[in-house]
Amino acid sequence: MDERPILFFDSGIGGLTVLREVRVLIPETQFIYIADDAGFPYGSWEENVLKDRILKVFTNLLTLYNPALCVIACNTVSTLMMADLRKKFPHILFVGTVPAIKLAAEQTKSGFISVLATPGTVKRAYTHELIKSFADQCHVQLVGSEKLAGFAEDYLRGKSVDLRELRNEILPCFVEKNGKYTDIIVLACTHYPFLINLFREQALWPVEWIDPAKAIAKHTRSLLPEKMHHQNRKRQKDFALFTSQNITSSTKHLLKRFGLNIMKGVDFLV
Repeated sequence: MDERPILFFDSGIGGLTVLREVRVLIPETQFIYIADDAGFPYGSWEENVLKDRILKVFTNLLTLYNPALCVIACNTVSTLMMADLRKKFPHILFVGTVPAIKLAAEQTKSGFISVLATPGTVKRAYTHELIKSFADQCHVQLVGSEKLAGFAEDYLRGKSVDLRELRNEILPCFVEKNGKYTDIIVLACTHYPFLINLFREQALWPVEWIDPAKAIAKHTRSLLPEKMHHQNRKRQKDFALFTSQNITSSTKHLLKRFGLNIMKGVDFLV
């Protein structure tokens, strides 16, 4: 029986939204959560510099933990370099997290969709290819926020969020033209679902907010050998690693809520 762990990777704690859904489907598997918080936020990094950093981190991680599968629980990285990761590490299964533009295009009634993302995801060629392939007949508004991922990190750690600033960040998502209104907003950063209640409170009108976490979880489960779905018990505890090695008491409390222990002392070579 394959007892190797599943590895989750994000720049911060946003990927916990995906981990939460995957754990529902395959609870007996061991999960290792990697937060490159020393590099957070990724949205404004130069592409080549970020690629080099991620490849260095993964070279070390895959040697240390030999996972059965890696979930890149970060839209910025997924839209930038999934092909690079698969080429560099062909023996590893990778699952990406990309904007759910296809689903939004299928479900919209008005034809007006917004994609709420980081600046990096907004400018990626991959994102624009998704729009061209699946939403060419829709009006797609791309909104890149430099603040919302940080707001989510603060919010999860019990800090207050400036609602006026949050509202200003999401306002461009609400488009009205010729009597038609945005009816779907794609959450294209794994941090953003943690702010969903605040988004709904500050929305100009009711919309559907699409969080792809459940779909990612189903895809992840489908890639694993069937025997991994039926282990009788979890053999190893789940844990989290932070590249900064700076674990605050609020972070410890948060991770405990997600059933994650803290692992310290790992050198990520970055």
